[in-house]
Amino acid sequence: MTMRATVTGVGHYLPERIIPNSEFETSLDTSDEWIRSRSGIERRHFAAEDETTSDLATHAARRALENAGLAANDLDAIILATSTPDLTFPSAATMVQSALGMTRGFAFDVQAVCAGFIYAMSTANAMILSGQARRIMVIGAETFSRIMDWTDRSTCVLFGDGAGAVILEAQDGHGDKADRGILSVDLHSDGQHRDILYVDGGVSTQSTGHLRMQGKEVFRHAVEKLAKTATSAMDKAGISPDEVDWIVPHQANIRIIQGTARKLGLPMERVVVTVQDHGNTSAASIPLALSVGVENGQIRKGDVIVTEAIGGGLAWGAIVLRW
Repeated sequence: MTMRATVTGVGHYLPERIIPNSEFETSLDTSDEWIRSRSGIERRHFAAEDETTSDLATHAARRALENAGLAANDLDAIILATSTPDLTFPSAATMVQSALGMTRGFAFDVQAVCAGFIYAMSTANAMILSGQARRIMVIGAETFSRIMDWTDRSTCVLFGDGAGAVILEAQDGHGDKADRGILSVDLHSDGQHRDILYVDGGVSTQSTGHLRMQGKEVFRHAVEKLAKTATSAMDKAGISPDEVDWIVPHQANIRIIQGTARKLGLPMERVVVTVQDHGNTSAASIPLALSVGVENGQIRKGDVIVTEAIGGGLAWGAIVLRW
């Protein structure tokens, strides 16, 4: 028998405030058509002034627990992927742990920007396979609206806030690709490209900073690297493209999503797309899309899913799992 980290619950949360593209037309030299044609985004959600990343994460976590039929103390750990934590420390994950009333186990944050959820899932998978934990909540949550430069139309129209959560649980498998759970992981990073996507502030520079991006360079790296990491993950799992039921990509830009699908030889009908409604929610985008895919009846038990992401660092990676 082989141990697998299997998804047993999923949930998401979006702030109440919805920002349509038209809202930017009053303050920026932009339009709904300009934003849609370049990104596929139609609207996004922004957190309320008194809403923090851990608040969003807690809502998503509660929904995932309800979906799985579990209580907070049934969890062994919480791993929260975010680049926009409430405070420098303690971790947002421990704040979620407290808010849920979880009095056992451990909690910590992971920071790999838009690839954060992939990295957090990889970490949870390794902990489960090693026997360190049997049931882990993995959350992606962001309030990117807090780090936008509202005079930069090339970035501020692209991002949104939200949270998604999945519960991974140790289950026995047979060690082949028919198993449910995570079948393979592929991770990469290259710090040489940090200047094409970064925030120009931080604790040691004594400023909060704003997100800065060289959009054309990010696009060039994204399509190539996402297709390669997805292919590598499929090869590791022994899965061919025609066996994939759904690609659930990082929801950054519809053109990146379309370009990656083309390179993988998969039709858009087999891609879960939520970017039009959420914008780029960084580490939250994949778990949000997974949860919405389940809610919409797209993703079903037994489906083979390839999920991939790239973010600042650059950091990128992919996971193949059977739902």
